[in-house]
Amino acid sequence: MKKLLIISSILGTLIFSNAMAIELKENNSKIEKIFKDNKINGTFIIYDIKNSKVIGYNKKRSEIQFPPASTFKIFNSLIGLSTKAVKNSNEVFYKYDGSKMFLKSWEHDMNLKNGIKVSHVPAYQQLATMIGYDNMKLNIKNLEFGNKNIGKEKDLTTFWLQGPLKISAIEQTEILSKLATKKLNYPKAIQEEVIEISKLDSGKNWTLYGKTGWGTKNVNIPIGWFVGWVKENDKIYSFAINMDIKTAKDLPLREDIAKKSLKALGLLRE
Repeated sequence: MKKLLIISSILGTLIFSNAMAIELKENNSKIEKIFKDNKINGTFIIYDIKNSKVIGYNKKRSEIQFPPASTFKIFNSLIGLSTKAVKNSNEVFYKYDGSKMFLKSWEHDMNLKNGIKVSHVPAYQQLATMIGYDNMKLNIKNLEFGNKNIGKEKDLTTFWLQGPLKISAIEQTEILSKLATKKLNYPKAIQEEVIEISKLDSGKNWTLYGKTGWGTKNVNIPIGWFVGWVKENDKIYSFAINMDIKTAKDLPLREDIAKKSLKALGLLRE
C-alpha cells in the first residue's frame, strides 16, 4: 500500500508538471500597455517554441481555467478525424434542415473545413455525438486537455461550452504548440489536416492559425478567447488570449488585442 501511495504521488506530480510545463515569469511592458490602454481585463500568452520562451501579460489570470467555448472546435475536429467519425475535412456530415438558425452562415450543409470557419455550434455538437462519449472522454484524457473533465454522457454536446471542461490560457498555449509542431500523439496526417483548416491569414513570411471562442455559460462575466499560433519562416509561436467580454459588440477585441500584441513583439509584419 505504501509503495502504491508513493507511485501515485510521483505520477500525480508528473502529470501536474506536464500540464504546467510552461509559465509566464513576468509581464511584457508592451503587451501590458495594450491591455491597459484598451481597459481590458484579461491575459495574453505567447510561447516561442524554438527558444522555449514565454512572453505575455497577467500571470495570475493566465493560469485560471475557463470553458474553452468554440476554441475547442480545433480539438473536436482532431478527435473527429482520428476516431473516423468523419473521413476527412471535406466530408459533409451535417445536413441543414431548413430552419432559422442563430447565424445565417450556419444555414447550410457543413463539413469540418467550413464548419470551423463559421464556428457552427450545432454541427460540432453533432460531431461530438458521432464521436461518442467514451471516445471523447478517452481522447480528452490522452490530450491532457485542461482539467480533462467532460462530465456525464448528458453533457456530451455542451461540456466545452458551459463546462465542466475548463482550460487556462497557458494550457491552451502549450497544447497548441504541440499541434502546431505535430507532436501530439496522433497521426501526423490528421494533425496536418487540422492545421490546414485552422488557417486564418497569411502575409510576408508568416501564416496565422487559430480559433475564437465566447464563453457565456457558468461564468460570472462572459469570456472571450482567441487562440492559435503564428508560423514565421522556421519558427512557430503559439498564443492565447482570454478576456472579459461584457457585450457582443466587444467580440472583435479578442483578435484585435491579440494581433496588436503579436505585432508589438515583431510578428505579423506587413
